[in-house]
Amino acid sequence: MEKQTFEVGERVDKLCAVCSVERGHVVASITKRGQVSRVSCPACGTRSSFKSSTATSSSRADTKTGAPYDPKRTYRTGQVLLHPSFGPGEVTAIIEPQKIDVLFGDRLRRLIHARA
Repeated sequence: MEKQTFEVGERVDKLCAVCSVERGHVVASITKRGQVSRVSCPACGTRSSFKSSTATSSSRADTKTGAPYDPKRTYRTGQVLLHPSFGPGEVTAIIEPQKIDVLFGDRLRRLIHARA
């Protein structure tokens, strides 16, 4: 079985010790061999070490698919959406009544929601 290699900025699933929720963490650093060494929680910002024995799934192989993004729809933290330009993403925070932070495969982006 071939070992999977990762790049900084990709996502891997891990249980966050602070949030006590399993969610997609952002790869913060990797080894010379491309294995994940540290990850960052998109919700609380905690950086933690990553055990390679844990089962992982990268953002490319992520099977979660969300509903298409609609600025008129109201989103909540943890929801998965599919943006037409940025691809799949996960809502990490509600910023204002009409703004959300969404973590996509390349970076965190601020989007609008709940528009009348």
